[in-house]
Amino acid sequence: VDFRYKESFRSNCHQEFYWGCNSGNCGYTRELQYGQIDSSPLGDTWCQAEGFMSKSVPSDKPFDLRVPQNCPTTYSLLAHDPDGDLVKCRYGQSYNSECYTCAQQAGFGLNEPIWKPTKHDTEAVCVAFKDFGPECFTSSVPSCNFGDYRPQYLSPTPPHGQIKKASVNHQFQFIVRAQASYAVIQNIMISGPLNITKSYQYDSQTQTGKAVVTWTPSENNLGESVPICFFAETQEGYQSELRCIVVTVGRRNSLPMNIETSIVCTKTTMSVFVLKSSAPGLNEHYMRLNDPRCSLTSNSTHLIASVSLNSCGTRYQENDTEIIFENEITTFDHFNQVISRKNQVEIPFSCSYPKIGKASASFSPHKANYVFSEAGFGSFTFLFEFYESSDFRSIIDPSEYPIEVELGEMLYMGISVDSPLDNITLFVQDCRATPHDDPNDPTYYDIITDGCVQDDTTIIFPSNQTDFRFGMAAFTFIGDYSQVYMTCTVIVCIAASPGTRCSQGCVNSTSTVHRFRRSLASESQEHFISQGPLYLSKKNNNQVSLNPNTLVIVMGFIAAVAIVASVVGVVIYKIKMSKVVRYERLSASEI
Repeated sequence: VDFRYKESFRSNCHQEFYWGCNSGNCGYTRELQYGQIDSSPLGDTWCQAEGFMSKSVPSDKPFDLRVPQNCPTTYSLLAHDPDGDLVKCRYGQSYNSECYTCAQQAGFGLNEPIWKPTKHDTEAVCVAFKDFGPECFTSSVPSCNFGDYRPQYLSPTPPHGQIKKASVNHQFQFIVRAQASYAVIQNIMISGPLNITKSYQYDSQTQTGKAVVTWTPSENNLGESVPICFFAETQEGYQSELRCIVVTVGRRNSLPMNIETSIVCTKTTMSVFVLKSSAPGLNEHYMRLNDPRCSLTSNSTHLIASVSLNSCGTRYQENDTEIIFENEITTFDHFNQVISRKNQVEIPFSCSYPKIGKASASFSPHKANYVFSEAGFGSFTFLFEFYESSDFRSIIDPSEYPIEVELGEMLYMGISVDSPLDNITLFVQDCRATPHDDPNDPTYYDIITDGCVQDDTTIIFPSNQTDFRFGMAAFTFIGDYSQVYMTCTVIVCIAASPGTRCSQGCVNSTSTVHRFRRSLASESQEHFISQGPLYLSKKNNNQVSLNPNTLVIVMGFIAAVAIVASVVGVVIYKIKMSKVVRYERLSASEI
C-alpha cells in the first residue's frame, strides 16, 4: 500500500524530511518533493515536504490553531474513506505503539463517532502540528459569536466535509469568503497538496476577506482523495472555524459529440434539457446535481433538471464583466455510494449574467417569478410575495424593495403556484430566515419545518389549494444582522393523490404520520424559492444603509447567456453540514 507523508514547517524552504522506522519492513521512499505552500502578511513562510512510501502518520495542517480561553470550541476534524465506509477515531494507545506519550490534553474531550474534540473548560490550550516547541499564550475575545471578532464564513465557501471533484491536468478552484464586524481579517490560511496556490483580497468597506484557492492535479494524483483545509485569521489572531474538504481526482474525457442539450436561463432559475436519443443509456433515477438531494425528471424525449440560482449546490464565480452560475448533472451507481465503479457522465451547465453597477437606476432586488419544468407537470411558476396586510389583496410594490420594517411588526407573505394543470395542490414543506440569500447559509432560523410551524408568532391564513398564506413578527438575529431573506422549500402534487408529501401535512418526531418515498407520477421535486431582503430598523427610524451583495444585484439585471459543457469523469458526492444560530426577541426597552 502506498502512502503519502507530509511535513510542514515554517522557515526557508529546503529539503527537510524525516521518516523513521523502528522495526519491520517499512518500505522505501519512492519520491520526495518540497516547496512553499502559504505565507502570511508578516513575512512568515510555510513550506511543505511530501514523500511517497509505504507507511506514514501524516500531518496535514501547517498552522497553529488558537482557542480563546473564554470560548469553548469544537473542531470538526476531517474523516474520509473513499469507499464510503464509516470512519471513527479515538485517542492513541501506547500498547499499540500509536504514539509516544499518548497523554490526553487537559481541557479536551473527544466525541469519537464524528471526529469532534471539544474544549470544555476555560484554560488556554496550545495545539501545534510540528515537532518543535510551540509558543503558548493565553487570550480572551470580547465575543465568542462568529461574525463579531471571530471570522464567519460567507457563501460560496464550501462546507466542512464537502467532497469536490477535479481532473488531471485541469485547474481546480474554489472560493473562501469570511467576514468579521469588529476585526480585520488579515489572511485565509490553507493546507493542501504541494502545488496549491492562493490569492487573497480584503475589502475594508464590507469587512470581508476573500481567497481564491487553485490547484492543478498531476498524473500522480489520479485516483487520490486529497484533503484541503483552511481557516480565516484576523490581525489580532482570532480565527474562524477550521474547515476541510476532500478533492477526488479523476480523468476528464469528452462525451460523444452528438449529445444534445439546451438551457433556459431566467432571472431566478436555470433549466437544462438533455435529448434522450443523443445520450442512450442515461437514466434520470441514477443522475443528480451537485447537491445529491436534487435529482432529475424526464419525459418521453428529454432528461430535465430545473433549479433556482441559489439551490441544489449551484455555485457562482465572477470575472470583470459577468457572474456565472454553475451546476452539474452527474451519474451514480447507488445513492449512498461516494465512489462509483463505472464510467461516470458529467454534464456541466451554467448561466451567465452581465455585471451592472450598483448605482444603476434600474436595479430592483425584488425576486421575479420562479419558472420550473418537470416531467408530469410541464412548466409551472411559483410566486413569492410580501403583502401590505392580512387581507392579502395588495402585494408590496417591487419598487419598494428592499423592505424596511420595525422589530415586532407583522409580515404577511404569500406563495402560489400557477400551472396549466387544474388538479394540482401546493405544499410548503420548509421556510427559514437567513441573513444572506442562500438556503444553505449556516446561520438560519426555522419558521416552518416538515410542514410544521416552529415560530410562535407565525399564523397560517386560510387559502385555496394552490396558495399558501402566512404571517409572522419581524425579528433580527443575534450578531446584529440587519437584513433577512425568506427561503422556502415547495412541492407540487396531483390533488387527492394518496401518499404524496402534500397529503401528509405536518410531519414531526411526535407525529403518527410517516414520510414515504416521493411518488414520481404524482409529486414534484422539492424546489427552493426566496424573497427579500428585509431591512430591520429601530423604532426611532434610524436609517439602515443598503449594501446588497453581488448575488442579489445580479438577479435584478437579466440578459442571460447559457453555456453548456460536457465531460466524463468521477461522481461528486456532497455532504451537507449545518448549524442553527438561535435568535432572541428584544424587549421593549431594547427596541
